[in-house]
Amino acid sequence: MTALPAPLTPDRIEALFTRDGQYLCARWGRPVAPVIFGLGDDSLDLFRSVLGAACAHARVPTTEADPEMGANLMLFFCREWDELSALPDLDRLTGQPDLPQRLQAQSADHYQIMRFESSGAIRACLSFARMSGPLGQLHPAVLAETLAMRALLSFAVEITPSPDLAALIRAAYDPVLPDAARDPSHALRLAARMAQG
Repeated sequence: MTALPAPLTPDRIEALFTRDGQYLCARWGRPVAPVIFGLGDDSLDLFRSVLGAACAHARVPTTEADPEMGANLMLFFCREWDELSALPDLDRLTGQPDLPQRLQAQSADHYQIMRFESSGAIRACLSFARMSGPLGQLHPAVLAETLAMRALLSFAVEITPSPDLAALIRAAYDPVLPDAARDPSHALRLAARMAQG
């Protein structure tokens, strides 16, 4: 018999946003302008559609271009991490000159960098996926949903899509909640919003 997933209690919600003992739940404070690198044309439309649906579910507006940055959600796909070394200005973009080597040494499958507004809201997100590992075995729609959900909030851990997490993301974008929260009691407010449906 397959065990049912545990419900998202306030403690579990708090753990999703706690890194090194610090709680941070941040959401986008501006429209999302996505751009995708490294996918074939046959996959691009699917990824764009799934990204758009995920943003619509969370009530995050999307746009063709951010007035300051052009694209503010960048998704990079590669077979192996050393391919990233060929990207122009990768060091400047990420602020991490040894990123491909470090990811390869860690045998990582996904890496994400977020930039934040002075208010704490998400300003930009860079998402890197290695397709020769487990992520490459996922159905493209599942992979797109996974990366979209990971980019919508400042999760402290890697997440896998589920109805509970979709409800959590929607709750986090409730207009009465702040764009960013550092007090763990925020998890109680998220749980209350989820209970209200």
